[in-house]
Amino acid sequence: MTFNLRQVYAFAREYHQKRDSQKEIQYGTAGFRSHADNLDYVMYRMGLLAVLRSRAKGGQVIGVMITASHNPEQDNGVKLVDPMGEMLEQSWERLATDLVNVSDADLEGQIAKISAEQGIDNNEPAKVYVGMDTRYHSPQLAKAVLNGIAALKGSVRDFGIVTTPMLHYFVTCSNTDLAYGLPTEEGYMTKLLTAFKRIRGNTFAKGNYTNKVFYDGANGVGSLKMLGFVRKFDGYLDVKVFNSNGKINFNCGADFVKTNQRAPHGIPEDLEPNARCVSVDGDADRVVYYYTDEDGVFHLLDGDRIATLIAGYLKELVEKCGVELEMGLVQTAYANGASTDYIVNQLKVPVACAPTGVKHLHHKALDYDVGVYFEANGHGTVIYNAEAKKRIAAASKDESLAQEQRDAAKLLLSTIDLTNETVGDAISDMLLVETVLHYRGWSLQDWFAAYSDLPNVLMKVKVEDRNVFTTTDAERVCVKPEGLQDAINEIVAKYPHGRSFVRPSGTEDVVRVYAESETKDGTLQLALEVANVVFDRAGGVGARPELAKI
Repeated sequence: MTFNLRQVYAFAREYHQKRDSQKEIQYGTAGFRSHADNLDYVMYRMGLLAVLRSRAKGGQVIGVMITASHNPEQDNGVKLVDPMGEMLEQSWERLATDLVNVSDADLEGQIAKISAEQGIDNNEPAKVYVGMDTRYHSPQLAKAVLNGIAALKGSVRDFGIVTTPMLHYFVTCSNTDLAYGLPTEEGYMTKLLTAFKRIRGNTFAKGNYTNKVFYDGANGVGSLKMLGFVRKFDGYLDVKVFNSNGKINFNCGADFVKTNQRAPHGIPEDLEPNARCVSVDGDADRVVYYYTDEDGVFHLLDGDRIATLIAGYLKELVEKCGVELEMGLVQTAYANGASTDYIVNQLKVPVACAPTGVKHLHHKALDYDVGVYFEANGHGTVIYNAEAKKRIAAASKDESLAQEQRDAAKLLLSTIDLTNETVGDAISDMLLVETVLHYRGWSLQDWFAAYSDLPNVLMKVKVEDRNVFTTTDAERVCVKPEGLQDAINEIVAKYPHGRSFVRPSGTEDVVRVYAESETKDGTLQLALEVANVVFDRAGGVGARPELAKI
């Protein structure tokens, strides 16, 4: 296999030009994300980088996912998936940023530079898997990725429209010689459904739990794939799908429900009070639950609640089977303080805090034998290390143990099969939640009653330059601008159970302000005071933050 690097440059100039006027773009937690019109050259170069990454990893499969997740329909994005389904290694994020921002004239040289620095032989094989969400511009952007792969002579498998977690799953399956499963959509569905049905058995309803759930697909790929699951549930779960053919994420989906603290548009008009509802996001890697009671009051069960539900269930099974395992739960600074208190003092499970971004939580969760991680937005999963799986499997077959212990170990093994350990997966997580609720015989009201959230609010402050902000302690402390954290501390001290932190956005010049305290009014006032301090001391632009805009 031979090729000329000049062909890469020529192809870019002919079909995927980078205009001189295009602004610099950075590879963040979610990869590159922008208005779709700005991404053609980015996609082409990410196709190139995927081939380089595959060769750097000895020819293992690398994934390229085209999606803007919970962003509006006009946006799109792209991110790379590493061999074990994890996010792209951080050192390669810098390489991605450098590659995307060089001029067309310097592209050939940048490819050569990366190849030399990483010891890449560009005559070696490379394999890339590509997937995309349902946005109308995704197919055209996918062609740019495929052209990039072809330019560097990589081989490709195009999966078309899939959820982001499915692509992560496919990559992992291939790089584990199918030990994790079959790298096909049918293989993915079969693995989850087999485990779900095995755990549920023949009892579809139990206690206060009924097997009916209303599913908001955010008008994205999650609705499309759930309709496929619906045909295979065979009565084990009755899922009513809505928001399946409109504008992606528009007034619906997990981010809308979480941010606005209310049910999405499109919800069935004849929905009964307390009906169990779930929303995913545009690429189906986030999930939140909610219900509206008889008095019309909305109740949200977000990622914090999901984490506590799953952690409590797993801790019980681990204790029942008698296997010595270290279990931990990882949260971000956005986790409600009440949830952290419940996990530590009621569940007795250690809690660690990681910076925002699922890659940080995933990495921290690897410190445990069983690591549960969720962001409050509903993005998360459970990771079991190889030794934990080995011990659990041994316990399931150990005749010296009581039948109850062996049964608990078998149930735990099935729960592992139901989990997409590679990344947060809305469909897998939903099935996990349904499994735990069924196991407990709980309705959403029973689940919600476990603890009471502290009132909280999240708002944005526009600033001239987000790069003047530096944070530490998992983003809970602002180091720069100097003196800002002291001012925040003074404000927080005035509010019972008060907590607030600020962090710069990874994609736009805004600062996110989180606040929580004992009362709703106090929380709103706390957020407003902190937002105005940020505005005054850190280059706020536009309208001053106002209470009515929170």
